[in-house]
Amino acid sequence: MGLYSEEIRNITDKSSKQLFEFAVADENNAEKIGYSNYSYWRSTWKSFLKNKVAVSLLILVIAIVLFVLIQPYLPNQKSPTEIYLDPETGYQARNVPPNEEFWFGTNSIGQDLWSRIWAGTRTSLFIGVVVAIVEAIIGITIGALWGYSRKLEAPLTHTYNVIENIPTTIVLILMSLILRPSITTIIVAMCITGWVEMARFIRNQIVILRDREYNLASRTLGTPSYRIILKNLLPYLISIIMLRMSLAVPYAIGAEVFLTYIGLGLPVSEPSLGNLINEGRVLMMSPDLRYQLLFPSIVLSVITISFYIIGNSFADAADPKNHV
Repeated sequence: MGLYSEEIRNITDKSSKQLFEFAVADENNAEKIGYSNYSYWRSTWKSFLKNKVAVSLLILVIAIVLFVLIQPYLPNQKSPTEIYLDPETGYQARNVPPNEEFWFGTNSIGQDLWSRIWAGTRTSLFIGVVVAIVEAIIGITIGALWGYSRKLEAPLTHTYNVIENIPTTIVLILMSLILRPSITTIIVAMCITGWVEMARFIRNQIVILRDREYNLASRTLGTPSYRIILKNLLPYLISIIMLRMSLAVPYAIGAEVFLTYIGLGLPVSEPSLGNLINEGRVLMMSPDLRYQLLFPSIVLSVITISFYIIGNSFADAADPKNHV
């Protein structure tokens, strides 16, 4: 029996030598096979560039932002707060229609609408960007802790329920009544409750991801919690974060317009899109004066729609499922 087995082994060895060859390990080839030039952000940008509408709107928004920053320093620009007089009558140049001197006309007290619209756009964009950044920082931090730490889940859930049941409009109105109407007041009022939605979205997503195998393995190996959150969890939520931030900008601008509409916004001396639209709203029924509502409304609409489309397109591009 042993002799028979040895003969079979010899036959098998001879057949193996004829059919197979031993592979030689080559470290250089192994590195070439294992190397990947994939970059998440480069792939995201390439995916975003495929959306021509979003790219065009992004260029438009960048152009608007750059223009409102340099507009006061351009030649032949008028002051947004100065009241101009008619050289022939000596009275205020009230409700002058658009012409060569006043490109967007003047308002009811003789102020240049061209400079006021761009100054108001600068103010409204500043409010929107600051609110979006603050909401993102607070919302991401609280949402990550809320979703990852089981010890903090109960107190943060109760906190969320309390704040969520307070209408945002009431908070905006109370803050504007308690504090002096100003840019700081509006930013604080919006940030008090604005972070809640961001935190809830982040929390829900982290609850889904936290108990996956690679996170359990990281905890088993002793990886600190903050590192797991920053390296393992948040990168998967970039699309949601970018979408919420892009939507926060037009929301903040819209809230400022609403506060001005009910008389609790920025003072008239502080140009903003809310003030301009509120002033033009009164003159909407006068055909010759509708330009005072038309111009700021167009600027507000372009900014709001652009941020919405850009945010949705970038969120789709940032989703790794759409990468190749």
